[in-house]
Amino acid sequence: MKAKSPTCIRIFDTTLRDGEQTPGVSLTFEDKLEIAHQLSLLGVDVIEAGFPISSEGEKKVIKEITKADLDAEICALARANRSDIDAAIECDVDTIHTFIPTSPVQMKYAVGLTPEQVLSATVDSIEYIKKHGLKCEFSPMDATRSEMKFLKQVCKAAEKAGADMLNVPDTVGIMVPRTMHKFIEELKTAVNVPISIHCHDDFGMAVANSLAAVEAGATQVHVTVNGLGERAGNASLEEVVMALHMIYKFKTGVNSRLLYSTSRMVSTLTGISVQANKAIVGENAFAHESGIHTRGVTVKPLTFEPIKPELVGRTRKFVAGKLAGTRGIKSELEDVGIHPTEEQLKEIVQRVKDLGDKGKMVTDADLIALTSAVMGEVLGEEKIVDLCDLAVVTGIKVIPTASVKLVLDGKEYIAAETGVGPVDAVLKAIQKLTHSLAKIRLKEYRLEAITGGSNAVAEVVIKVEDEQGHIVSARAAREDIVMASVEAMINGINKCLIRNRKVGNKKCE
Repeated sequence: MKAKSPTCIRIFDTTLRDGEQTPGVSLTFEDKLEIAHQLSLLGVDVIEAGFPISSEGEKKVIKEITKADLDAEICALARANRSDIDAAIECDVDTIHTFIPTSPVQMKYAVGLTPEQVLSATVDSIEYIKKHGLKCEFSPMDATRSEMKFLKQVCKAAEKAGADMLNVPDTVGIMVPRTMHKFIEELKTAVNVPISIHCHDDFGMAVANSLAAVEAGATQVHVTVNGLGERAGNASLEEVVMALHMIYKFKTGVNSRLLYSTSRMVSTLTGISVQANKAIVGENAFAHESGIHTRGVTVKPLTFEPIKPELVGRTRKFVAGKLAGTRGIKSELEDVGIHPTEEQLKEIVQRVKDLGDKGKMVTDADLIALTSAVMGEVLGEEKIVDLCDLAVVTGIKVIPTASVKLVLDGKEYIAAETGVGPVDAVLKAIQKLTHSLAKIRLKEYRLEAITGGSNAVAEVVIKVEDEQGHIVSARAAREDIVMASVEAMINGINKCLIRNRKVGNKKCE
């Protein structure tokens, strides 16, 4: 969709040009083609495919993109000289984006040209592009550090030479929204050609400055997927588009439902990860942990979500942590088909909070493991065996020793044992009591670390056997392996005893 009114903003995507200038990024021929196809599908108005003069490989891929019959204008970058422009013309692009510095510091130190030479090169390059029948977008590079009088002179000359679009680069990201708004307003008094904006994010204001420029009358915005670009990057495509759609109620040609998949593709191909808390496409953008937030969102999403996640190809996520609420955890479990009782849910929430208080991030796998353990436990008054006390001693020159105090049918029993490690010692101590009192012994023990890291939640799965050879399994999940092992063992003993007493020594399950 092409801009037809001030409320319809053109999106000029420069991921393949300015985005590829991100330090450490080097896209292959195939990568650039794949991204170009995705950008066309996304609905951007212009794809800046690259800088043809930079290499033969760059020229080859730009030619291939122009042959792909994409639903977007294909643009190539060229400095304001004929050799660069000729290289772009050879690529059969629709538009050539030509640029030359206009700030005193860049004219002197970056290109070594006088203001008169800059003015002359501007006119010559634009006239040369138009003479070849192509559209021309002109950028006075470092415009926001240029002297306004000279900038107006250059822009007027560019308009007279036939430039179709005047792009204003905030090359080193030094503007703030208020001054950007005034800057564009002032420039518009000198020219009638449509104005575009190109902002860098050195002070974290590329998106805000781009929007301020639109407020002042700019009708096109230069963006990159995920805000890629040199140094701190460019204005983020996804943030600009959604702000235009949701806050300003402006239109663009972008299909917002493809923003997340596009972000993921570009992140994968460039190797540049998206920060978790990045707006729109960050993993936490639609994640909720705080109890008051999860309660509100489960009742009315608008309470804490200014954008419906589906609009950008996302889904809502509730995160388990120390601030988590019961509603959020219940909703997350129900989404995967798990329906704990109120008593079980209360215990699950408490264990999640306990982990959070210890600085542990509770992952989806952790939550499922904790839930499985709790839902398999014998809770409340049904317990026949319960742990009263536990002490474990271990060290380099100390034989691992454990002492346990259990309650069985209301009576306390104490036992101590040594082992090859703390887990072995504590399980031997428990077995010492339960085998003599309840004729139940450990049949099998399995330990699984659910998440990576030294503070991983450990899931312990055990099987216990009674004197008739009947076997029952149980599990527990804790960040403490010893406690997970103890809980799994006692849970298994309880399940077996309860079943035996209910069926009168019939088979344990």
